[in-house]
Amino acid sequence: MTANISAADAAVTAALAALRTRAPSTITDRVLADAGLADRYDVVDGPTGPLWVSFAERGITGVAPARPGEDPAQLLAGRHGRRAVPGRLPARLRSSVERVLRTGRLGGLRVDLSHLTDFQRAVLAKTAQIPPGQIRPYGWVAREIGQPAAVRAVGSALNRNPVPVLVPCHRVGRSDGAIGEYAFGRPMKRALLAAEGVDTDQVEAMAERRVRFVGSDTTDIYCLPTCHHGRRVTERHRVEFHSREEAEAEGYRACKVCRPAAA
Repeated sequence: MTANISAADAAVTAALAALRTRAPSTITDRVLADAGLADRYDVVDGPTGPLWVSFAERGITGVAPARPGEDPAQLLAGRHGRRAVPGRLPARLRSSVERVLRTGRLGGLRVDLSHLTDFQRAVLAKTAQIPPGQIRPYGWVAREIGQPAAVRAVGSALNRNPVPVLVPCHRVGRSDGAIGEYAFGRPMKRALLAAEGVDTDQVEAMAERRVRFVGSDTTDIYCLPTCHHGRRVTERHRVEFHSREEAEAEGYRACKVCRPAAA
């Protein structure tokens, strides 16, 4: 009897051994992501090229350009400080991301900014309100959030934006009217603005001439140069100003849409 049991045990053990297989190399990543200890990432088509997008249950957590030779996991971790592993964007979330990239408006897309300070979140919330194809100075953002002296801090907050392009920090420029720098390089910033219809050469040329505002001599209203209303002014009726004081001394009123006085 004992011999028969031993033989049966040996047969079962041999059968189980035959079923043994190596765990897939991705199992650690999957376990971490399922446990909420890592974010997943996928690639989507952006307005100027492919983008890595990381995500979790709480929404989109990071965005970075998908450039050859760069490690997306390391790049995304540098934006939001969390490990990112390969994954697939759920269809509905992918559709929402593509809508934002197509329209240039964040809308109701959930982005996770929970690891940022209240000040940084305020800066990004205001930046998300800048319409596509328009540029606002750092000082404008600072005044709009009630922190007019925090111009440098605004620049730092935008440089740490974990979800660029979705929250359009490329639409914020220098207070002298120049386009300024970008976390992923000036060429990408110029390309993003150009994709939205901004004549970046004209913007830079106006900055060199120290032109800060444009007005219409038919409405006596002055705007920031890329404001939708300012861009509609024909050359015949267009007036350029070097400062808010200059515009208001000529009897011009600030546009209620772009609020240039805040700049």
